[in-house]
Amino acid sequence: MALSSPSGGVRRARQLLHVSVLAQSASPCGRFLAAANDFGEIAIFGLSAALSAEAKEENRRAVAVVRAHNGPVYSLASTERLLLSGSDGEIRAWSWAELGRKGCRELWTRRPPCRSSLEVPEINGLEVNQRHELRGHQDLVHVVALREQLPQVLSGGEDGTVRLWDLRTGAQVQLIEVHKYQECSRPQLGKWIRCLATESDWMVCGGGPALTLWHLRSGTPTTVFGLAQPQHHALFHQDLVLSGGVGPALHLLQLSGDVRGKVPVTPAALRSLCLHPRSPEHQVLTVAGNSPKIDVFTNLGYRAFSLSFT
Repeated sequence: MALSSPSGGVRRARQLLHVSVLAQSASPCGRFLAAANDFGEIAIFGLSAALSAEAKEENRRAVAVVRAHNGPVYSLASTERLLLSGSDGEIRAWSWAELGRKGCRELWTRRPPCRSSLEVPEINGLEVNQRHELRGHQDLVHVVALREQLPQVLSGGEDGTVRLWDLRTGAQVQLIEVHKYQECSRPQLGKWIRCLATESDWMVCGGGPALTLWHLRSGTPTTVFGLAQPQHHALFHQDLVLSGGVGPALHLLQLSGDVRGKVPVTPAALRSLCLHPRSPEHQVLTVAGNSPKIDVFTNLGYRAFSLSFT
């Protein structure tokens, strides 16, 4: 696809008013951030340069923008060499070494099978692991999460279930019907599962149902977090759960259910949280959503600055 430098203009200014950043992924070296939006673009930011004490405003703009897909880019994932992007019915691979260079093109494109043009899937989640086709969900799958140090993956979807899969065989080994638990259920918001994260024997998930901490071995909910709005993304960080969804706030949640903090953010709704453990300067969190700006946190208590699509 064509590579273009960020540019101004009336049309672009109007487009940026409606941009949502749907996915993020850090480069293997930790120096760069890829962010994808609903106009099919992937922007590459020099995170190390933006974090430098000598950083200027131009260091916080994208160094390049790739027109990656014709439709929205819903998901991103990185390997040691590649950046993978998911859109409507297709996955593309890009070389991290080539991203940002003039004339950059995808290395390959894969299209999952679909029965008709009316059933083209949105590629909402990407995880890199062994190859299996996992069948069981009765509706759209919104999110997947690999279990560390175990050959297992969790998936959550529109059918209100979270399913645990054995990646060695492709078999489903556990089914949790989240929306059927009274303490989690919010039928007025639906049963869909949009956010899902796992650490050790624990899982956090939410969407229509309330954001909830689960013990996987027993398959029981242990903590229901008192957030009124649906949550779009959640992750574990040290002794906290971080989450964002409808509303301009990053939630810092203790595992007991107490809210440690509610930090204001630029986007009106959050779609993506990304921790950068390999960043050479700091432990960095970037948050993105319904805005062309991506907020950067070097301390969870406040936003340090914002990166920006231009």
